[in-house]
Amino acid sequence: MKPRHHLYLDDALTEQLDRLGGKPGTSKSAIVADALRAYLDRRAASELDAQFRLRLDRMSRQLGRLERDQKILLESLALFVRYQLTVTAPLPEADKAAQAIGRERFRRFVDQVGRQLASGRATLGVDDPDGLAGEGAR
Repeated sequence: MKPRHHLYLDDALTEQLDRLGGKPGTSKSAIVADALRAYLDRRAASELDAQFRLRLDRMSRQLGRLERDQKILLESLALFVRYQLTVTAPLPEADKAAQAIGRERFRRFVDQVGRQLASGRATLGVDDPDGLAGEGAR
């Protein structure tokens, strides 16, 4: 047994409900129940949207900051590389020992980058465990 409800509707709404409920295979109760269910579902969905909106806005701001930081980092690296290539004189072709030292330093650099990425350690603010910062002393 379903609970009974008493509703008061205006005249225009009552006429529309009477017309729809008079069709075969429909009832006023089913129409009102469907309309109320749709209304409540929309209201619940809008509350859910409001909750997610706050979280999505926060995540969008965080992603925006990450993108900004990444652009700053890449631009800084590009400027440093350009500067370094501009001020560093190329090694003479005959200086095989210096070229070998350069290749070894580059290999160690690439290895260190790989280790840092694999370990998840932050580079900035961390001591240089492999002594790469002192390479220029050689």
